Amino acid sequence: MAAKLRTTGFTVGLWRNRFIAAGVAGLGDVPRPGAPREIGDEKVEQVVRLTLEKTPQGATHWSSRMLAARTGLSQSTISRIWRAFGLKPHRAESFQLSKDPLLIDKVRDIVGLYLDPPHHALVLCVDEKSQIQALSRTQPVLPMRAGQLERRTHDYKRHGVTSLFAALDIATGSVLGKCYRRHRSVEFLDFLKKIDGTVPADLDIHLVLDNYGTHKTVLVRQWLRNRPRYHLHFTPTHASWLNQAERWFALLTQRQIKRGSHRSVQELEAAIREFIGAHNKQPRPFHWTKSADQILASIARFATAALDAHAAQTYTRNQ
Repeated sequence: MAAKLRTTGFTVGLWRNRFIAAGVAGLGDVPRPGAPREIGDEKVEQVVRLTLEKTPQGATHWSSRMLAARTGLSQSTISRIWRAFGLKPHRAESFQLSKDPLLIDKVRDIVGLYLDPPHHALVLCVDEKSQIQALSRTQPVLPMRAGQLERRTHDYKRHGVTSLFAALDIATGSVLGKCYRRHRSVEFLDFLKKIDGTVPADLDIHLVLDNYGTHKTVLVRQWLRNRPRYHLHFTPTHASWLNQAERWFALLTQRQIKRGSHRSVQELEAAIREFIGAHNKQPRPFHWTKSADQILASIARFATAALDAHAAQTYTRNQ
């Protein structure tokens, strides 16, 4: 029972003994020690409703100071209520619902590859990180010291761009990558040839790709037609998050590119190759946990919320 509820055996035993001793009545909370509450449920509800349903004049969202002034509560009280209800008005996330007519089929296809990969085959998530800029700061970076963060100027110099083609092996987490100065079907085909020369000839290759035009040109299709061991699986439009290579690109950006200073494209490409080499010494695959049904249910909730929000906005404009 503790494992199922993700708690401890002590907690399960405690509540079971309370039920044995007093029945259902023993499961209620007893009065807690300390001073009685000064803020009633009505005031808490007011704070939550204002946060969720109203916006302050002249602003898009509440700050704790603004809401404290509106309700007559302290700023720390507002912050505690927000934490208790998981409210973060200062943060926002972006989303994009896919309009792909084959969304369901593609989600099931790709997630099926992740959760139950085919035997005697290699599943590679292939993607491109294009227009990576080689940037150097206009003044030297001041390194981190005890009690002081690393400091850098806000302005920089541009020294050109490169594009990285990468293939992530979902079974091992290892990455095959190559940098190109241009981002065309010619470069993509060259990268496919690099994959073809690396993977043993007796293995089938399943490629997870997005819908970028360079993946579907006549040149690429002709090359693949002569190599039946290749099987392509395209992600739905606006659903590149299904491609695990995107997650690896986030690691590359966070650990190497974002805070790196590169005075030439050659330096940038050398840094990328060094990152790939270090990663492949101890690769770790990403652990995919969500089933296709869970993902589709989440998309359905987002779609319903988007339709409800659109209907509410339309109604408000028409009033």
